[in-house]
Amino acid sequence: MAEPADVAIVTPWYPTRQRPFNGAFVQAMVEATAPGYDLVRLYHSEEWGHRLSPEQGAEIERRHLELMPRSLHWSRTVGGAEMLYVPVPLTVPSDYAVIARRHEETLRAALGGQPIDAPVVHAHVGLPGGWAALCNARPDARVFVTEHATFLNLVLAQPEARAMYDEVLHRCAGLFAVGDPVRDPLVEAFPHHADKISYVPNPVSFSEPRPEPVRALRKWLYVGQLNERKGVLWLLEAFATCRAEDPDLTLTMVGEGPQRTELDKRAAELGVTGAVTFTGAVPPDEALRMMREHDLLVHPSRFETFGMTVVEAVAAGMPVLVTKCGGPEETLRGVADKVAELVEVEEAPDALIAGYRRLRNRLDRLDIPGGQRDLAARYSYEATAAAHHRAWFPEDVPQTATTIREVRVDG
Repeated sequence: MAEPADVAIVTPWYPTRQRPFNGAFVQAMVEATAPGYDLVRLYHSEEWGHRLSPEQGAEIERRHLELMPRSLHWSRTVGGAEMLYVPVPLTVPSDYAVIARRHEETLRAALGGQPIDAPVVHAHVGLPGGWAALCNARPDARVFVTEHATFLNLVLAQPEARAMYDEVLHRCAGLFAVGDPVRDPLVEAFPHHADKISYVPNPVSFSEPRPEPVRALRKWLYVGQLNERKGVLWLLEAFATCRAEDPDLTLTMVGEGPQRTELDKRAAELGVTGAVTFTGAVPPDEALRMMREHDLLVHPSRFETFGMTVVEAVAAGMPVLVTKCGGPEETLRGVADKVAELVEVEEAPDALIAGYRRLRNRLDRLDIPGGQRDLAARYSYEATAAAHHRAWFPEDVPQTATTIREVRVDG
């Protein structure tokens, strides 16, 4: 019989060698919380998509459930936690309800039909993580969910998935939204569960100091997916215009995505190929190291639920130029003047160009250390680990302690 865990974590996303950015925020949460417990076990159920015929797909999925338990093994991950990697074969595309049930039954097979042996189970995203966790937890376990999916609106638009999400909220002990872009649609869709939906942000490390303070905004950095939602083409256009004013500007783009080829072509058309570096996807630690070596993070996204990269950049000692795309204006509330320039989301580079010029002109008036202190009080590993512990084990918390519902992203 395996030793019972203090806390179990169920997630469909977690960094792997092939996908180093996938679920970096989940890894940060594990790294922040796991050291406080004797044993934390992580169940990473990653989808392996296929486009086989229904008959072929069903046969592969059936055989996978039979054979998979023989090949699984535990490994170590951050914070001393143990991790079980659980592949989930899945026909693509599939409805979110189908996806959630595939995660549920695959995790059950990995567990040998036994429940997750932990008094607290914490899942990431309501569907599929929360559903799989609730269906495989011990009857006496307290199950919590963190919601940070940018596709939440698509989940709620599917009637069966919406009904399953309603059940997740009914059965879980609490759901943590990382910000209003997540909490607002959930409260609107499920007002009868509003009292279960609270705020706990993603954790960010503030432990690595920058060797030298930023003195000029010449080395631009972008970290994220290279896709349309992230606004990367407008970033490239803005960079070319600003570089025409200052030929010393460079841009490093970290990540992969469907617009990579288009970005290469457009950089050549704009005559900035030699000034733009595409690194591809890199591990989270490498991305954070690069933040400490660049001058400015530019984050031109059309929509974010939290904007973790923005906070990470400030933690690394660099100012940020970021669109008002939902999450960032919340995460930087009260400190934007110290560390950032926020601009409107536009289908053109103009707002980014004007924002860069304003930020450049007031660089000497920024207060990066003050902004770091303010943000660390909200998003540091210590702050978020304490928030999770107050929810997971309230019996350990003195009656005078702050409750979980007071841990808001606006401080």
